[in-house]
Amino acid sequence: MDSGSIYLFHKLAPLLQKAEYGGYTTPAMQASDLKGILGKLGQNEDLLQESILIGCSESHVTQFALDLGVLEKESVESQVTGKFVELRKAFFLLNGHDLPLISQSQALLRWHQTHRYCSESGQLTQRNQAGSKRLCHANGAIYYPQMAPVVITLVSDGSRCLLARQASFAKGMYSALAGFCDVGETVEETVHREVAEEVGLEVESLWYTGSQHWPFPNSSLMMACHATVNPGQTQISVNSVELEDARWFSAGEVREALERKRPPRERAGRATPVWVPPRTAIANQLIREWANQQPK
Repeated sequence: MDSGSIYLFHKLAPLLQKAEYGGYTTPAMQASDLKGILGKLGQNEDLLQESILIGCSESHVTQFALDLGVLEKESVESQVTGKFVELRKAFFLLNGHDLPLISQSQALLRWHQTHRYCSESGQLTQRNQAGSKRLCHANGAIYYPQMAPVVITLVSDGSRCLLARQASFAKGMYSALAGFCDVGETVEETVHREVAEEVGLEVESLWYTGSQHWPFPNSSLMMACHATVNPGQTQISVNSVELEDARWFSAGEVREALERKRPPRERAGRATPVWVPPRTAIANQLIREWANQQPK
């Protein structure tokens, strides 16, 4: 590889650098510069051949992603003047412009790392030059990266919306309901089933509002919907296997949660204030859309 911009990862954690304006950015290394860095670290530049093609920038520069997990993290960081940050944390540090590219890069890198063998022959598969597929030379099987379809639904009874949290969420964070589509289900069927399973409510109507690639837990396509339930049938029955809590929130409470840009600091003896996922998550878009439609 002689040209192009390369986004670096270390064991799937993207490289971040502090920006002049105080936030963080994802630096793109030039291939020629990265060759020099690899040389200083005693590595052969052939490692660049492990890069996968991501796309092309608006200025027509080819973009790649490369995971340097085989090298010592601190040694790489000392050469590139940055830090490798776990992707979930990076979602709170980066702006919306950088995240789609980083999410796509990490998803493809993860797919290659976890799909090295053919499910039919058990033999090692080989990636093509771009990294867009893998081939088993034993039987000719071709494997392509896949995403799991997921619905994320904000339920409302007209004047309130329902937010829930899993035990794995950061303290105080609530979000919309979400669940994987079962084989053979439509988006509408999944919304009805997930809402009934997780909080015991019956959806009356629903509508689609947008989608987002989501790299967690592996690689998902989040399809966002709004749903309404009968205002006279709003008793919540929380599925404790999937959720830690679920409750109704007024428009005022939701607006307060939206104003909290970062996870609030915990204070001894005080309950953690409710907050919602950052603007970079489609859950935030759903919650914000609902809040904007409510009278002030």
